[in-house]
Amino acid sequence: MSEIKVGIAGTGFIGPAHLEGLRRNNIQVVGLAEANLELAQKKAAELGIPKAFSSLEAMLADPEISVVHLATPNHLHYPQAKAALLAGKHVVCEKPLAMNTRESAELVRLAAEKRLVNAINFNLRFYPISQQARSMVQAGELGQVFIIQGSYLQDWLQLPTDWNWRLEPELGGTLRAVADIGSHWLDLTTFITGLRLEAVLADFKTFHPIRKKPSRPVETYTGKLLTPADYVDQPIKTEDYASILLRYEDGAHGVLTVSQVSAGRKNRLYYEIDGSKAAIAFDSEHNNDLWIGHRDRPNETLLKDPSLLSPEARLVTSYPGGHNEGFPDTFKQLAARVYAYIREGDFSRKPDFPTFADGHYELQLCEAIEQSAREERWVKIN
Repeated sequence: MSEIKVGIAGTGFIGPAHLEGLRRNNIQVVGLAEANLELAQKKAAELGIPKAFSSLEAMLADPEISVVHLATPNHLHYPQAKAALLAGKHVVCEKPLAMNTRESAELVRLAAEKRLVNAINFNLRFYPISQQARSMVQAGELGQVFIIQGSYLQDWLQLPTDWNWRLEPELGGTLRAVADIGSHWLDLTTFITGLRLEAVLADFKTFHPIRKKPSRPVETYTGKLLTPADYVDQPIKTEDYASILLRYEDGAHGVLTVSQVSAGRKNRLYYEIDGSKAAIAFDSEHNNDLWIGHRDRPNETLLKDPSLLSPEARLVTSYPGGHNEGFPDTFKQLAARVYAYIREGDFSRKPDFPTFADGHYELQLCEAIEQSAREERWVKIN
C-alpha cells in the first residue's frame, strides 16, 4: 500500500493533539484546513504542515490526502464527515459525531456503504489501565457487575466570565457538559464492562444562567486572560452540572456526576466498578494506577507496568514500569490502531477502535439523558 497521507481540519485545543499522535506513529500530515486561508497558513507554518487550505472542501479535493481528521466545532462534524466520506476519504472524527441521532445514523450507513474506515475519538479507552480494567471485567475477575459509578469533573467553566463556543447551542448542541465530557465516561465504562444502558434518570443544573461572553474570539482554556471590558452578557441554556442514575442490562445499576464548575478539578475522570467478587477504581489524575478492592484480603494498587498487565493492556503500553503514560499517549495508541487497520485493508474485520457506530450509540444515550432531565422521569434507551 502507498504511504498514507493525512489532512487535519481544525487547530484549536484538540487538533494539535491529533497531529502529535499521528507524528508519533510516523504518519505524514500534509494538509491543514481552517476557516480561512490566512489562519490556515499561519497555523500550518507553526505546526510544520506543508499545505494550507481555506476550507475542508478544498482539502478534500487534494488526491494526495486519503484520511481526514476532524477537530472542528461540534456543529461541523456531520456535514464535514459526510463530505469526506462522499469524497472517498477515511475519517477520524472528534465527538460528538453529529448534533443528533438522525445525522449520526446517516454517517454510520454512509461509511458502511462506501467501505471506508471511520473512527470516533474516544481516546480514553487507550490508557493502559483502561485496557487492563476491561480485560479483568471480561475475564470474570470481578464476578457479576453490580454497580458502575463515578464522575467527570472540570473547573474551566467555573466562573461566569469563563467562555467557550461549547456554551452556544447552535455551535456545541443543546447538551453541553454531558455531551462534552460525560460521553467519554459513558463510552469508557461501556467499553470496560461490555454492558449497555437500558434507562436513565437525569437532573441538570445551570449555575450561571447569565455568563460574560468575550467580545472577541477566545480559544479553549484561554478565557482567564481577558479583562472586564472585553465581555457582554449572554444567557446560558445548557447544563453546567448533571447527575444521572443509570440502569444497565443484566441488572447492574449506576450513577454518574458530570460538572464543568468543580474548583480544582482540571480534568478528572473517575469510575468504580463493583462486582460480586471484587471491585476496581480508576482516577485519571493518577492514570497509571488501578485500585483493586477485595472483601476477604487486603486491597491492591496495580501500577502500570507491562510485566504486570494483561496481554490486551500491554498492547497499548510503550514504556516500562515507573515511566508514566498519559493523555497524549492515548491519541498515539488510537492512531496506531486506526492506521494499522487501514494498512491491513481487510475492512471486514471488526475494528479494534471506536467507530461511528460507537459515536451513534453515545448520541442515543445523550438524547435520552436530555429528555429525562427535561421531562423529569426515567427514559428508556431506544
